[in-house]
Amino acid sequence: MSTADAPLPAPIRAEILALAAAEPHPRGAGVAALRLVQAHLGWVSTTHLREVAALLGMSADDLDGIATYFNLLFRRPVGRHVIMLCDSVTCWIMGREPLCAHLCRTLGIRPGETTADNAITLLPTVCIGHCDHAPAMLVDNALHGDVTTATLDHLIDTLGRTP
Repeated sequence: MSTADAPLPAPIRAEILALAAAEPHPRGAGVAALRLVQAHLGWVSTTHLREVAALLGMSADDLDGIATYFNLLFRRPVGRHVIMLCDSVTCWIMGREPLCAHLCRTLGIRPGETTADNAITLLPTVCIGHCDHAPAMLVDNALHGDVTTATLDHLIDTLGRTP
């Protein structure tokens, strides 16, 4: 049985129940519960989504609607590091496309893919609200603005990959 198919560990289940108990309506803990699962397991599998839904007293379809709405919740496996390159109009105007092409060449992947060594996943994302420092991106949970190809090369190097 893979980790994605295994039941949630008891401590995670307990934390989800505590989150639900702190809400006027248990389903109000949906996003926090999914983020908790992702923090521990790297992504939210369908098995785990169904289990969280049951703990919160809601349908899996309702919780999946929440999970797929928030682009910081991953419904499929991702690499150890996730680069989310903003694809807002401002970032496009300020040079996002050449940066994306550079990342794709350097990493040998296209947007939405993960490197063969499972180190880095490259994802486009909607506006991350850093327009005054476009082009912008998130690397794991760190915000980066005024991104250049030199910035990208440095970040990739610090993630353990050499351009």
